[in-house]
Amino acid sequence: MNTVIFRTLAPLIVATMLVFSVYVMLRGHNEPGGGFIGGLIAAASIAVFGMAVGVRAVRRALHFDPMAIAGFGVVLAAFSGLLSLFTGSPFMTSIWLYVPFGGSEIPLSTPLFFDLGVYFVVFGTLSAIALSLESDREEDL
Repeated sequence: MNTVIFRTLAPLIVATMLVFSVYVMLRGHNEPGGGFIGGLIAAASIAVFGMAVGVRAVRRALHFDPMAIAGFGVVLAAFSGLLSLFTGSPFMTSIWLYVPFGGSEIPLSTPLFFDLGVYFVVFGTLSAIALSLESDREEDL
Protein backbone atom coordinates (compact mmCIF):
# COMPACT_ATOMS: atom_id res chain seq x y z
CA MET A 1 0.00 0.00 0.00
CA ASN A 2 2.49 2.55 -1.21
CA THR A 3 0.37 5.03 -3.15
CA VAL A 4 1.14 8.71 -3.51
CA ILE A 5 -2.15 9.65 -1.88
CA PHE A 6 -1.47 7.49 1.19
CA ARG A 7 2.12 8.77 1.56
CA THR A 8 0.84 12.35 1.28
CA LEU A 9 -2.02 12.01 3.76
CA ALA A 10 -0.22 9.77 6.27
CA PRO A 11 1.53 12.60 8.19
CA LEU A 12 -1.80 14.40 8.62
CA ILE A 13 -3.49 11.18 9.77
CA VAL A 14 -0.64 10.43 12.18
CA ALA A 15 -0.65 13.93 13.68
CA THR A 16 -4.42 13.80 14.18
CA MET A 17 -4.22 10.37 15.80
CA LEU A 18 -1.40 11.44 18.15
CA VAL A 19 -3.28 14.55 19.30
CA PHE A 20 -6.43 12.46 19.83
CA SER A 21 -4.44 9.85 21.79
CA VAL A 22 -3.15 12.51 24.19
CA TYR A 23 -6.71 13.87 24.56
CA VAL A 24 -8.07 10.39 25.36
CA MET A 25 -5.23 9.77 27.82
CA LEU A 26 -5.83 13.03 29.69
CA ARG A 27 -9.59 12.67 29.97
CA GLY A 28 -9.35 9.13 31.33
CA HIS A 29 -9.75 10.12 34.98
CA ASN A 30 -13.31 11.37 34.72
CA GLU A 31 -14.60 9.82 31.52
CA PRO A 32 -13.82 6.75 29.39
CA GLY A 33 -10.24 6.70 28.22
CA GLY A 34 -6.90 6.62 29.95
CA GLY A 35 -3.34 5.58 29.34
CA PHE A 36 -4.09 2.20 27.81
CA ILE A 37 -6.52 3.39 25.15
CA GLY A 38 -4.43 6.48 24.43
CA GLY A 39 -1.34 4.31 23.98
CA LEU A 40 -3.22 2.00 21.61
CA ILE A 41 -4.25 4.95 19.43
CA ALA A 42 -0.69 6.34 19.42
CA ALA A 43 0.79 2.95 18.50
CA ALA A 44 -1.74 2.60 15.69
CA SER A 45 -0.58 5.95 14.34
CA ILE A 46 3.02 4.71 14.31
CA ALA A 47 1.88 1.60 12.41
CA VAL A 48 0.14 3.81 9.83
CA PHE A 49 3.26 5.95 9.51
CA GLY A 50 5.40 2.81 9.11
CA MET A 51 3.19 1.57 6.27
CA ALA A 52 3.48 4.94 4.54
CA VAL A 53 7.17 5.80 4.83
CA GLY A 54 8.92 2.62 5.94
CA VAL A 55 10.36 1.34 9.18
CA ARG A 56 13.73 3.10 8.95
CA ALA A 57 12.11 6.51 8.58
CA VAL A 58 9.81 5.86 11.54
CA ARG A 59 12.70 4.74 13.75
CA ARG A 60 14.58 7.92 12.82
CA ALA A 61 11.49 10.03 13.59
CA LEU A 62 10.98 8.41 17.01
CA HIS A 63 14.57 9.24 18.15
CA PHE A 64 14.26 6.53 20.86
CA ASP A 65 13.90 2.79 20.64
CA PRO A 66 10.25 1.88 21.29
CA MET A 67 11.25 -0.61 24.00
CA ALA A 68 13.19 2.17 25.78
CA ILE A 69 9.99 4.21 25.74
CA ALA A 70 8.15 1.24 27.27
CA GLY A 71 10.83 0.87 29.93
CA PHE A 72 10.53 4.55 30.80
CA GLY A 73 6.79 4.04 31.18
CA VAL A 74 7.28 1.16 33.62
CA VAL A 75 9.66 3.28 35.71
CA LEU A 76 7.27 6.26 35.66
CA ALA A 77 4.26 4.15 36.67
CA ALA A 78 6.20 2.44 39.48
CA PHE A 79 7.58 5.76 40.73
CA SER A 80 4.09 7.28 40.85
CA GLY A 81 3.03 4.45 43.16
CA LEU A 82 6.13 4.70 45.33
CA LEU A 83 5.63 8.42 46.03
CA SER A 84 2.84 7.62 48.48
CA LEU A 85 5.26 5.61 50.64
CA PHE A 86 7.17 8.82 51.39
CA THR A 87 4.03 10.33 52.93
CA GLY A 88 3.40 7.30 55.16
CA SER A 89 0.39 6.25 53.08
CA PRO A 90 -0.24 2.82 51.53
CA PHE A 91 1.26 2.02 48.12
CA MET A 92 -0.55 3.72 45.18
CA THR A 93 -2.41 6.24 47.37
CA SER A 94 -3.20 9.34 45.32
CA ILE A 95 -1.26 12.52 46.00
CA TRP A 96 -2.53 15.80 44.57
CA LEU A 97 -0.57 19.00 44.00
CA TYR A 98 -2.27 22.20 42.84
CA VAL A 99 0.13 24.40 40.88
CA PRO A 100 -0.92 28.04 40.46
CA PHE A 101 -0.79 29.06 36.80
CA GLY A 102 -2.03 32.47 35.73
CA GLY A 103 -5.40 33.04 37.35
CA SER A 104 -6.17 29.37 37.96
CA GLU A 105 -4.68 26.19 39.36
CA ILE A 106 -3.46 23.13 37.50
CA PRO A 107 -4.05 19.89 39.42
CA LEU A 108 -1.18 17.38 39.17
CA SER A 109 -1.64 13.95 40.66
CA THR A 110 0.05 10.60 40.94
CA PRO A 111 -2.83 8.91 39.03
CA LEU A 112 -2.04 11.23 36.11
CA PHE A 113 1.60 10.13 36.13
CA PHE A 114 0.54 6.48 36.46
CA ASP A 115 -1.70 6.88 33.38
CA LEU A 116 1.17 8.56 31.55
CA GLY A 117 3.41 5.61 32.43
CA VAL A 118 0.81 3.15 31.12
CA TYR A 119 0.54 5.28 27.96
CA PHE A 120 4.29 4.99 27.36
CA VAL A 121 4.34 1.25 28.09
CA VAL A 122 1.52 0.47 25.67
CA PHE A 123 2.84 2.88 23.03
CA GLY A 124 6.40 1.56 23.21
CA THR A 125 5.50 -2.12 23.29
CA LEU A 126 2.94 -2.06 20.49
CA SER A 127 5.08 0.27 18.36
CA ALA A 128 7.98 -2.16 18.66
CA ILE A 129 5.71 -5.04 17.62
CA ALA A 130 4.22 -3.09 14.70
CA LEU A 131 7.64 -1.95 13.45
CA SER A 132 9.01 -5.48 13.76
CA LEU A 133 6.11 -6.91 11.77
CA GLU A 134 6.42 -4.17 9.17
CA SER A 135 10.17 -4.75 8.78
CA ASP A 136 9.54 -8.49 8.28
CA ARG A 137 7.02 -7.61 5.58
CA GLU A 138 9.51 -5.30 3.84
CA GLU A 139 12.12 -8.08 3.79
CA ASP A 140 9.64 -10.44 2.13
CA LEU A 141 8.96 -8.01 -0.73
